[in-house]
This record gives sequence, structure tokens and C-alpha cells, in this order.
Amino acid sequence: MIEMESSLYPQYLRVPEADLGKGTSVTVEVVKGMDEIAASMAAEMMTVVDAAQAQGRCATMIIPVGPVDQFPVLAEMINQGGKDWRQVVLINMDEYLTEDEQWIPVDHPLSFRGYMKRQFYDLIDPELAPLEENRVFPDPGDLVGIENLIESRGGLDACFGGIGINGHMAFNEPPEPGELCSVEEFAARPTRNLNLSRETITINSVTVGGGLSVIPRRAITVGMKEILAANKLRFYCNRLWQSAVVRRVLHDSVSAACPASLMQNHPDARLTVAEYVAALPDIGLR
Repeated sequence: MIEMESSLYPQYLRVPEADLGKGTSVTVEVVKGMDEIAASMAAEMMTVVDAAQAQGRCATMIIPVGPVDQFPVLAEMINQGGKDWRQVVLINMDEYLTEDEQWIPVDHPLSFRGYMKRQFYDLIDPELAPLEENRVFPDPGDLVGIENLIESRGGLDACFGGIGINGHMAFNEPPEPGELCSVEEFAARPTRNLNLSRETITINSVTVGGGLSVIPRRAITVGMKEILAANKLRFYCNRLWQSAVVRRVLHDSVSAACPASLMQNHPDARLTVAEYVAALPDIGLR
């Protein structure tokens, strides 16, 4: 990496791997690569469920589609261990919406509901898999449904997820330029329908060959309110471009401009990253 004057870019981009998370309340774990991220995430999900069952209850978790590789791994763990997940409640973070504020069709190639069915639920022994009513997505027609469900379950055991290029958690996008929003106000934002940011549309188009027009412009997301109320935050980063945003999350100020930075205010937050994400960003023209 070419050395540059520190004034040319934010100081947090200079934080070396060994110092990631130092001086913050967020625990940082570095693993080798995508396979290890998937294994770590699946194992932690299993740990949360096992701990709840040891207490005589069933876990309630928020989960993402992104990262995704953990789901087939987790399905195999459930099957091999004969784990009964029928009463485990899994609340997916978000889903794309059509222009008329409905979920995109489940057979749409970008549907998170479709992905969960194909790559997780259909892979689990039907005698062990979460019941249909426990496979939950936020509903654009019932925006208080997730909050009510969580309250009825006695709270959230954990929230799992990834981090967007602009620092978003789920699809909780940062305020638009010129939009004033305090940390407290942003932390209180509930489940809602919203426009996706230009940054999110652009980075998500990478998965479809750069097809910007393919990515829906609207989505529903669980809110920061629900995410931050979870007993545990467990977030995972396995994309090379996350090297910079991870440093912003951990070592820049806590701000609505970088939603995941609010992890710093949580009492039990852990961020697991691949080695190449932990490495210093390679800033320079090639």
C-alpha cells in the first residue's frame, strides 16, 4: 500500500489488524476466510439455541440473508445432531418490495424468502425444522408485527447479520445528506418500509453482474430499535470491500451516518471478520 498523508483520508483507515476493536466495547474475532465465517456463524447460532433450550425455552433470533453461506452448514448441524428447532423463532431482517409495497415474489431470484426456503428450511429434516409459523419476515402490511412478536417471546436472544458498505444493519440506511438525525433518534427507528440507498443498490448489483436495474428500489427492514434490543449482537464480514467500513464501525465516532457504529453502545457485541477484511485497506490506483 502506498503511504499517504493522513490528512488525505480518515484516520480510522490506518488502524492495523492487531488494533481492531481496541478501545471499544466490541469484541473482534479474525478468522481465515469465507468458510470459517460460515462455520463460526452457524456454530454461534447453534450455541444460542442450545443455551435457550437448556433454560427450558426456545430461542428467538433475528437472522440475515447476507452473509448466506452459514445456512447450509447450520442445516447439516441440525440434522446430524438431531436438534429440535421446531419452536425456534427465526426473524429474517428484511426483504425486497415491489413498487406497490408488497414482498417481491418468493420465486424471484433475489427473494430472501425464496433463498431461506431453498438453502435452509428445505435442507432440514422436516421433523426438526422450525415450524412454518416460526419462519418470520417483516410484513409490509403489519409494521408493528415484529415488535409485538418479540415482546410476546420475552425479547430477542440474539441478532445476527452483516454490515453494508455504508454501514447499514439490515436495510437501516444512513440518513440522506442534509437529513438531521441524532444517534438516539436513529436507534429508535422501528420496522418500516423504505427506499434503498444508492450505495446499497450499487453494491448489491455486484451479485448480479453489475445489473443496477435488477435491484429493487424498495425494501422492508426490521428496525434499529429491534436490533439493538437483542441480548447479543453477532455480526460477520466476509467481503473484501468491508475492510474500510469495519474500521469506520469500530474506530470512527458513533453516528447515524454509519448505523453499525451503534454496536459500540451495546453491552454484548461481537464482530467476526475474515483475515482479508481485517487487513489494512489497499488504497491506491492499480
